[in-house]
Amino acid sequence: MVAEGHLARFIVEVIDQLDLSKLTRRYSGSGSAAYHPAMMLALPVYGYASATFSSRKIERATYDSVAFRFIAANLHPDHDTLAHFRRTFLVELEDLFVQVLTLAQTMKLVKLGQLSLDGTKPALSEAPKGSRPMPQSTRHCPTATLKNRKRSCVKKCRPC
Repeated sequence: MVAEGHLARFIVEVIDQLDLSKLTRRYSGSGSAAYHPAMMLALPVYGYASATFSSRKIERATYDSVAFRFIAANLHPDHDTLAHFRRTFLVELEDLFVQVLTLAQTMKLVKLGQLSLDGTKPALSEAPKGSRPMPQSTRHCPTATLKNRKRSCVKKCRPC
């Protein structure tokens, strides 16, 4: 069971509020039953938040992690399906991811100025630990910068 205030619950609730019509419109309806776009979006969003970037690791986590199982509703999309979804909807995912982060910031759940989406660590001065100033680049994170960081993260997550 996932706790009431868990990040996985927040992500599912937020994604349920987003307009996913751009994603659902592009489903052709042919072939085998498709996974719902809300779940396919929630898995990488939670993956980015928990430093699980690889489609293979996300697939494995849908078996091993309670939070990923909660998001996937106990379904297990394979890594090819996850990677194809990311490639197909790359532009839409960037915009939706920014909406999720903006909503989280509005709800005061995150401070985007201290969030690093691509895993980079700001260079620190040689000053003693207690007297190091926060780098200027992390003090304020406007939406344009957030989108650039998201693009960097998505490039990192692209399958080989």
